[in-house]
Amino acid sequence: MHAIRVASAALLGVTALTLSASAALAGNGDGNSDSGRDSGRGNNNITSFGFNVQPQSVAAGGRLRLNAESCDSATRVSSGVFDTVTIPKGQSSATALIDGDARAGAVYEVTFQCGNESGHTELTIAPGRSETGGHTGQSQLPAPVQRGAKAGVGGSVGGGFDLKEICLGTALIAGCVGTAWSMSRRRATDDES
Repeated sequence: MHAIRVASAALLGVTALTLSASAALAGNGDGNSDSGRDSGRGNNNITSFGFNVQPQSVAAGGRLRLNAESCDSATRVSSGVFDTVTIPKGQSSATALIDGDARAGAVYEVTFQCGNESGHTELTIAPGRSETGGHTGQSQLPAPVQRGAKAGVGGSVGGGFDLKEICLGTALIAGCVGTAWSMSRRRATDDES
């Protein structure tokens, strides 16, 4: 009789941990990350280097910041809506000028090439024209921020804490501990009578 109770409690604990791990792994399926290692929109475009465009929607003739981090060589960035730009080794960003004849509402693929590896993200052309169209003066984008290496962060980049997942995991573990405690108390009472 005792072995059945122990096996039931163990099975309940393993089931709870399995379900909470599955929920945690499935929680990052929105694909709406715009920086870090997965900058594609839902296409599982994962690379060893981080890349993104800022802003993701820009008017024809506007300026676009191209960011690439953790690339050990020069990064080539190309698209059908601007000339190919090279981000030199040791730098993390460059600026591209969007073609003045770009169609509003069109979505263009931007390709980042770092060595033998490439990643893609999308750029949407916003309606209207940019105030800086064709102007060769100072860029209105803020200056790039120099950061240290992102060493040792593992899989924690870009995800952050999701309160819903934390609460669900805590509730599952608390339920397992409470059930095990209840079953052990019930067993102690049954043994005394």
